Amino acid sequence: MRLCKVNPPLVRVWAALPVWVVATPKTDVGEFFLGVDRPEYDLGARYVKSEGDGFLQLLTLARLACLPFTIAGALFARAFARELFDSEWAGFCGLLLWCIEPNILGHSALITNDVACSAFGLGATWLFWRWLKQPTWERAGIAGLVFGIAQLTKMSWLMLFGLWPLLWLLWLWCEPQQKQSQNPVSWRKQACQLAGMLVLGLYMMNLGYAFDGTCKQLKKFDFVSSMLTGLDTPGEVGNRFRGSVLGELPVPLPEQYVLGFDLQKKDFEYWPRKSYLRGEWKQGGWWYYYLYGLWVKVPHGIQLLWLLAVFVPLWDWRQRHLGRPTLLGDSPCSGRDLLVLLAPGVCLFVLVSAQLEFNEHFRYVLPTIATLQVFAARLGRVFEPVGETAIQSQTTVAPA
Repeated sequence: MRLCKVNPPLVRVWAALPVWVVATPKTDVGEFFLGVDRPEYDLGARYVKSEGDGFLQLLTLARLACLPFTIAGALFARAFARELFDSEWAGFCGLLLWCIEPNILGHSALITNDVACSAFGLGATWLFWRWLKQPTWERAGIAGLVFGIAQLTKMSWLMLFGLWPLLWLLWLWCEPQQKQSQNPVSWRKQACQLAGMLVLGLYMMNLGYAFDGTCKQLKKFDFVSSMLTGLDTPGEVGNRFRGSVLGELPVPLPEQYVLGFDLQKKDFEYWPRKSYLRGEWKQGGWWYYYLYGLWVKVPHGIQLLWLLAVFVPLWDWRQRHLGRPTLLGDSPCSGRDLLVLLAPGVCLFVLVSAQLEFNEHFRYVLPTIATLQVFAARLGRVFEPVGETAIQSQTTVAPA
């Protein structure tokens, strides 16, 4: 738990399992000094040296173990697009767009957290949306389980603990009056289900850390970020909550998760290396770094699909008011459905872009790309057979 604690342990534990089965490590982690900020770099170099020529075979095995993450993402993309846009073709396009996106493909072959974060973040969003459409305890439980797994992939999804209740309130506020009167589930019952969903996700997060240091008092932590130490210089050890009432509170998170968050925050406050963009090196980052990354690292064909997914529905709206045929048909997807789909990816993009101490990895916004791929999958409705909806309607109405 202490190695690479700036990220939760799910991906690295999963990748290490097959290596642990077939090989006996020659590096004694117990002898390594774990008090430094980021010991994984030195320990990793020692491990590579100790394994010698056999290291590449072990690395390949560990990378192969991570492929189920991208397969899960492809299945989540298909299911979400299929249900959201009520179209088998949209589901197929969601699956296809996930599988052909170069950034997703490239990082699927690496032992990094970003593909798993994108996959289970998308899956959790889909299941949360399904619960909003039909609030039941069963759907809340399934969404809570996947939500907890998403929390174990990367700290980026910590924001969902605040975003989901907000989206739920907006969902209720935007619900038509007719549906409100027909909805048998009261808002109080929905609130209980949502609370249960979040608590289950929190339990899954602690379970993934084997409850290591869960509910440790806030005053007992040694922090290094200025935000949590209250000191001017990042890297100095302290705790601004010692001696206060807040310091007596137990933290319902694993100890290494809290320390990893603190260490990540310290990196965002002070990063010794310079950032690079378009031939320029400088200390600090650019607010448009990831926007520029979307332009140069995503194929223009996929970018065009994102734009078409915006403008084709607008064209259909105009055609519908003129009494003319539309391209996408009568899609059941509403504005609040799209809000639930896009909000997590957009909020993550804004949050990452706001960290201006350094810019290094475009993969940090990979979950945003995954969200936009599902959004573009709505264009698959163009390929739906003409008259299929009418045939289904006749089949349903005829017996009556």
